[in-house]
Amino acid sequence: QVQLVESGGGLVQPGGSLRLACAGSGFELECYSVGWFRQAPGKEREAVSCMQFKDGYTHYTPSVKGRFAISRDSAKNAMYLQMNSLTAEDTGEYYCAALASDRAECTSFAYEYAHWGQGIQVTVSS
Repeated sequence: QVQLVESGGGLVQPGGSLRLACAGSGFELECYSVGWFRQAPGKEREAVSCMQFKDGYTHYTPSVKGRFAISRDSAKNAMYLQMNSLTAEDTGEYYCAALASDRAECTSFAYEYAHWGQGIQVTVSS
């Protein structure tokens, strides 16, 4: 059974950092594109970052570029999102997602992802 499980969310003050983790089971992330998405209350889900797991190609939405970093650990079948210099605008439910893909680049389109985690809350507030 394909499963993605997020961890590492919580409450952090503005300017602080969090590291989200996403553990995959039932499949090997090595053959997948992986992505992080978020959804703030009253807003649509948006892409945050993605990675082509095999070759490490990455993409970031402009609002997080330079602050967030996506990474992977093939041995653990996991991916991570390091989030630094957090602001209130980063608050939301964060989801990891995976798509079986042999493309050279990952995709930021949510509808293309077949597998999703349950989501984890990130709240940036003083």
